Amino acid sequence: MRIAIMGGTFNPIHNAHLISAEQVHDKLDYDRVLFVPSARPPHKGTHDIIDSEHRYEITQMAVADNPHFEVLRIELDREGQSYAIQTVKELQELYGSDCELAWIIGADSLIEFKIWKDWDEILNICHFIATTRPGYPLSKVPHDIINRVEIFQIPEIEISATDIRNRIRSKHSIRYLVPPQVVEYIAKHKLFI
Repeated sequence: MRIAIMGGTFNPIHNAHLISAEQVHDKLDYDRVLFVPSARPPHKGTHDIIDSEHRYEITQMAVADNPHFEVLRIELDREGQSYAIQTVKELQELYGSDCELAWIIGADSLIEFKIWKDWDEILNICHFIATTRPGYPLSKVPHDIINRVEIFQIPEIEISATDIRNRIRSKHSIRYLVPPQVVEYIAKHKLFI
């Protein structure tokens, strides 16, 4: 079995996340894509991050109609900071040595990859698929990292969670940036205002 992991804050999840995951599943022939919301991301401040249960719910809603997608609570249920190295090791134990795991990472995160806990070790034990992202040229990625990941071109769609949060605060539409059920959930629970 081949499984791709898409970790992230998903604050909120948006259509660019879903497009990236679907492209990896379809074009790179992965059986499943696991979405792993981060509970306590060590590299981001917490002032702008909504409660992890809300992020889990909207991620569940966003992927519900895709039989190849699944959301895991693995980082939400773990104590302490959310580190990818721990997640990969837990998934390796869960799925066994016959399972090929790959981590989907955006070019924006890859540029700052050396701040990840045990970044060198995680590159040794897990395959990384670096997806392109507008405004984040891969030329900015350190050579000792870029040479150890698979570069994967995806359609250039300029959507960011930061822009979505700013649109909500400014009372502008986020329709077509996130799935419709996520738009409704965010409005119902008055998130990001």
